[in-house]
Amino acid sequence: MDKTKRSRRNFLVAVGAGSAATVAAVAAKTVGPVADEAAKTAGSKSTGYQVTEHVRKYYRTTLV
Repeated sequence: MDKTKRSRRNFLVAVGAGSAATVAAVAAKTVGPVADEAAKTAGSKSTGYQVTEHVRKYYRTTLV
């Protein structure tokens, strides 16, 4: 019975570690490009709100 409990515990630890590793890998993939873009815009002098084409398009969709 003690061996069964240890086996179950090891299985649950392995599943937890595998899940954590998967989440970390997915998070690293999704955060990478955002950090690169932030680094590109950090060097520009213009910061703050900017009306770009996609913002104008959004504004057009909200007109009643």
